[in-house]
Formats: sequence, structure tokens, C-alpha cells
Amino acid sequence: MKGISVQRDEILERLRERIVRFAASKLARDSAEDLAQEVLLVLHEKYPTLERVEDLVPLSLEIARFKIMGARRKIVRRGEHTQVSVDDLPIAGTGADPFEQAARRERLERLETVLVQLGERCRELFRLKLEGHTFLEIQKRWGVASLNTLYTWDFRCRKQLMERLGGDWEMEK
Repeated sequence: MKGISVQRDEILERLRERIVRFAASKLARDSAEDLAQEVLLVLHEKYPTLERVEDLVPLSLEIARFKIMGARRKIVRRGEHTQVSVDDLPIAGTGADPFEQAARRERLERLETVLVQLGERCRELFRLKLEGHTFLEIQKRWGVASLNTLYTWDFRCRKQLMERLGGDWEMEK
């Protein structure tokens, strides 16, 4: 009787490794080990008479599948699959620091100064684009014959803006 118990324990230990590998392909490693323990507990409590590997392997994998599906249903039911990590949430009450605010205010003032220096057509084109108008809508609104003309104006206006802001048109790598 003791020999059968030792043999079953060895089978269950190898079976546990197999269940962990199976569950790890579907779950996180920690969860996979917990699930393997739960499956072995079910086998021990409900199927103590099963001794053969041929009987235990398919049964244990089936129990593992059911437990995985149950865990997934539980996660969905609780809404845990849509939760955001605490590390990703901003800390309450932290706005931009004073240096950042000053730099932003300075950039905005420079942009406003440069926009005034641009021609009326460039300012109007930027305004329409910022309002979400497409090039086709702008073409019809202005009565421009060719869409390529509008693209050229847009390119030149953006280039002028970039140069006056002190930036380089070619991105540095």
C-alpha cells in the first residue's frame, strides 16, 4: 500500500510540472503555480482512486482548463482586465513645475510674435487647419484652382514659421 502511495506522489509531482507549463502558457507564472496546486487538490480530494498516468493527465488538464476559464470570467466580471497600473496614474495635485510653466509661457509668446510677422495668408491657413478644415475645404473656400498650390503655400508657411522660431527644418537624428 505504501509503494502505491509513493508511486502516486511521484506521478503527481511530474503531473504538477506539466500542469504548471500548460497554465503558464495561458497565465502568469505565479498564477500558473497556484492553479497547479488547486488542480492537484481537486485530484486528491475527488479522484483518490485514480493511479494511472493515462487517467490523470487528461483529467488534470481538463480541470486546469476549467479553472483558467473560471479565473478569466472572474477577472472580466470584476473589471480587472481594464484596470490601469497605479504606477501609470499621475500623482494628484501635481501640475507643471514653475520652470516648465515659464518655459511654456515663453514659447507661446515667441510663437505669437512670429505668427504676427507672417503674412495674412499663412496666418489664415494655420487658423483653418487648426479648426480642422481639410485642404479640399480650404481650396473651395479660397477659390484656389489647384490643390497643389495650396500644398505649396502650406509647406512655405510652415518653413517660414520654423525658421523664425529658430528651428531647423531637417530633424536632427
